[in-house]
Amino acid sequence: MIKLNVLYPQPASVEQFEKDYATHIQLLHEKLGIPTDQKPYSVIKYMSNQNGPAPFYQMFVMPFENEEAFHAAMASQEMQDIAADAHRISSGGNPVILIGNEE
Repeated sequence: MIKLNVLYPQPASVEQFEKDYATHIQLLHEKLGIPTDQKPYSVIKYMSNQNGPAPFYQMFVMPFENEEAFHAAMASQEMQDIAADAHRISSGGNPVILIGNEE
């Protein structure tokens, strides 16, 4: 299984990021035809520890059945629109995109 991981740096304004992210997730559902009551992805919010805030605010993870499905999705105009919006809302710097193969 291939996993798309999007790491968002600490935002300039958490409140604004949360508002923008809610709209971003709505866009994801609309563009990919995901029913609003389904969540085929996970979102992890990072916590501060004794060393201070985490370098990233949150991570979005979306699985794909295989490499072909991943590449087809990433090549679509819908996913390009979603990626552009991810960059727009990431006020703390560009999001970090990692692609992994779950063993």
